[in-house]
Amino acid sequence: MNAGLRYGRRIVPMVGLIDLDVTTARARIAAHRPEPLSMTAFLVACLARAVRQNPEVHGYRDWRGRIVTHDFVDVAVLVEVDTAERPIAFPRVLRDADARSVDDLSRELREAKSEPYAGPAGRMERRWGRLLTSIPGADRLLDVLMARSVRLRQEIGTVAVTSIGMFGGGGGFAISPPTVMSLELVVGGIARRPRVVGDRIEIRKIADLVVVIDHVVVDGAPATRFVADFRRLVESASLLDTSS
Repeated sequence: MNAGLRYGRRIVPMVGLIDLDVTTARARIAAHRPEPLSMTAFLVACLARAVRQNPEVHGYRDWRGRIVTHDFVDVAVLVEVDTAERPIAFPRVLRDADARSVDDLSRELREAKSEPYAGPAGRMERRWGRLLTSIPGADRLLDVLMARSVRLRQEIGTVAVTSIGMFGGGGGFAISPPTVMSLELVVGGIARRPRVVGDRIEIRKIADLVVVIDHVVVDGAPATRFVADFRRLVESASLLDTSS
């Protein structure tokens, strides 16, 4: 973890604090039957589709300094898992998140709580975890490999999502330290706030989100287009029309 944060100092983060109207999305999620949907899964689905439309935002540089982008959008999500000692945050890579329904992603997030080692990150931890903690500097080397290696990026994903809103209650932003990922979404709280809707002021449910993009590989214009597409997908809640 510390090595990943140290490597994150190499990126030049563009940090965007955005508040999105999730009133429609929350209502549809609450009404969904028979199984509940996850707000995190909904945001991941929206994020991944916005990335697919703007692939520059999850690009990174390989060993030769060339910018690499992938056709797939694999999103690494931190899931709280109960252990014998205490709950821990464990990464789960949601494969092809840009092509999956919110329902499907919600099921996988539920499964991740009971089967944390089922994904690629879990297999890496089980295979290499003890070795990395026993060899000085090994974790730093792994983070360098994850940042530059195309093969490893296919395992760990290219986008990261951290959701902390459910722990604090109410609204609020949280800024995460940069890591190896070129794009990260930090999901903050949800609060009721006044919003202009048409010609009226209404009380709406607003989600506070932080988007962090590496300015080394992404310019401001693509980043702005990406955020606009992400906002449209979240506030329209159109992806929930196809959830079953």
